[in-house]
Amino acid sequence: MKYLKLFLILLIFTVTTAVGQTQKNNFEISKSIDIYNNVLRQLNMYYVDEINPAELNESAINAMLDGLDPYTVFIPESQIEDVRLMTTGEYGGIGAIIQYSDGKTMISEPYENFPAAKAGLIPGDIFLEVNGIDVLGKNTSEVSELLKGTPGTTVKLKMQREGEKEPIVKELKREKIKIDNIPYYTVFDNGIGYAILTQFTKDCAKELKDVIVEMKKKHELKGFILDLRGNGGGLLNEAVDIVNMFVPKNKLVVYQKGKVAEHNYNHYTQHEPIDLDIPLVVLVNEGSASASEIVSGSIQDFDRGVIVGQRTFGKGLVQNILPMSYNTQIKVTVAHYYLPSNRCIQEIDYSKKNKKTADTLAKADTLGKAFHTANGRVVYEGHGILPDVKIEPTMASTITTYLYAKNLFFKFANKFYREHKSIKSAKEFKITDEIYADFMQFVKDEGFTFTSQSETGIKELEKTAKQEGYLDEIQPILNQALARIEEEKANDLVNNRKEIEELLKIEIVSRYYYQKGKIIATLEDDTELSKAFEVILNQEEYKNILKGTK
Repeated sequence: MKYLKLFLILLIFTVTTAVGQTQKNNFEISKSIDIYNNVLRQLNMYYVDEINPAELNESAINAMLDGLDPYTVFIPESQIEDVRLMTTGEYGGIGAIIQYSDGKTMISEPYENFPAAKAGLIPGDIFLEVNGIDVLGKNTSEVSELLKGTPGTTVKLKMQREGEKEPIVKELKREKIKIDNIPYYTVFDNGIGYAILTQFTKDCAKELKDVIVEMKKKHELKGFILDLRGNGGGLLNEAVDIVNMFVPKNKLVVYQKGKVAEHNYNHYTQHEPIDLDIPLVVLVNEGSASASEIVSGSIQDFDRGVIVGQRTFGKGLVQNILPMSYNTQIKVTVAHYYLPSNRCIQEIDYSKKNKKTADTLAKADTLGKAFHTANGRVVYEGHGILPDVKIEPTMASTITTYLYAKNLFFKFANKFYREHKSIKSAKEFKITDEIYADFMQFVKDEGFTFTSQSETGIKELEKTAKQEGYLDEIQPILNQALARIEEEKANDLVNNRKEIEELLKIEIVSRYYYQKGKIIATLEDDTELSKAFEVILNQEEYKNILKGTK
């Protein structure tokens, strides 16, 4: 009886405190809205110039949300189409990736079998006008806004193409553009199935299931590789359904906890799996986030497959899109999500965003709190998903980085496409000595120069030596070093040919075989994929990893 009374007292105290806090917050909200309305009214009446209340209002909202996490955002009516793309993978438009380069917005990559490609638009075509509106100098967001629209409507484009004296005019009919969730899948000669999943939009789990079922009908699979590299996430329920393909029904895949009880939810597998035994590898990297981390983290926690690659992004936050007045919306972070081992993989603590401490955003560089998988393997909280088999990312050389930054791979591929009507298949195409010599001449003709890290270091040393009074003594040595570096830089295109020609091959192949061809070309020399093969084909190693004995 004594304990019951104590419990009731504590309960009443808790409820009273919560109610009091809610009332205080409600008062502060009313007070803040009243102040805000007065500020806007006074500005409208007395500010020296005319104001745009809608723009000021949106700026105020964005500034307020900027104090929270980057995933809590206001969505004005003009961006509703972007939300549709994010959740369904669909939008109304011409079907092309566009980019801003050298002060112009241009076609970067048309999607195969969509209006831009069917109209003959090619990478490098520069937008001059969209429906009579001058867009020269406008950024990609501004041009994209004009290109999107209701499927079936027309859009008139005036484009400038390199090598053509007069602008090209095209009238395209917008279509419903559906970006493929699975742009490529195959069964390799070694009997291992592979599928790359680029996003978690509506029905992606069903699509993946169909792919695997088709593979199993036609082949005796030795294993399956799910490629989630660069997949930034999407719909949580799709992630749960994908995990469900490989683990039994009624298993807790992920649960979410937030401030409001209705956002506390457990997500269980709801269907019978399609395969509980097939050796499974999930490929991840630093671009794998959110739903990708739910899939890879749950597979790891269940010890159902081996994770290969680099540490993932570390986004353990759940967002809901809430409707608001005047056809606007707000995407709000409502909860953290937790994996079957009870760990949360959220990397950045946004609650400390405004505190000026050394560990303001990223958590301390430690392994974090330890948790355990089904087999007792240790996994850690707070730093994304740490792969079971870690592959160090390949670091590009300085010259390769500069060539990419200055868009020279893109420009040369455009030139090559204009000069060659066809190439071998995406898998067979190689950069020959003749093609590479042509590229080196192209780079020279473009006046390409770059500053190596060594040169930057020597320049910094010169400044320091001058301040300390040593420069006159060491200047001749530094000059000799700079001259020697310059000589070596002249050979960088030759010395770094292997990594340069890989990027060049991928860019050229995409001109002829679009996104699917680009993926095929990329897989030809893929370190993570090779390791995945090795893990699956060596069943002893595979089992030892999952047991935690390797």
